Amino acid sequence: MQGLDFKEGEVIATITASPGRRILGIGSLWVLSLLVIYVGIVRPPEIGWQMFLFALGGGSIWIAEKMRRATALTLELTPEVLRDSSGEIVARTCDIQSLDRGMFAFKPSNGFLVRLNTSKGRAWRPGLWWRLGNRVGVGGMTPGHQAKFMAEILSAMIAERLPD
Repeated sequence: MQGLDFKEGEVIATITASPGRRILGIGSLWVLSLLVIYVGIVRPPEIGWQMFLFALGGGSIWIAEKMRRATALTLELTPEVLRDSSGEIVARTCDIQSLDRGMFAFKPSNGFLVRLNTSKGRAWRPGLWWRLGNRVGVGGMTPGHQAKFMAEILSAMIAERLPD
């Protein structure tokens, strides 16, 4: 097999959140939060439940804002790292052990799951990627063809690394 020839620092593949999915996902969270807060104000149940509704509404607003900021970013694959456009390194390509795109894999929608050799810290960019221990999930509000292309490139990079 002929080796992959990429220049150092060159962006090989990118994944950006789909505008329609961003509007639908973030809008749904905003509607949920406003409805929950509205119910807590207009038809207040016992004080404990009312506080629960306000906390749930506030939490939904917080997640919607976190998702809005995360999905404004782009995931970039270079020969060295998988990173987002803010510069945060999601995973180093030399640490990637395997990649799973199967139907029954615990992965985000329209995405893939990466297993790393080393355990990294937890991180979450709702709608774009998450990292928990030695697993990284890429996808969510992303177009399937972009994630598939990046997964194919990563699979080829892993296969090239493995001894014959």
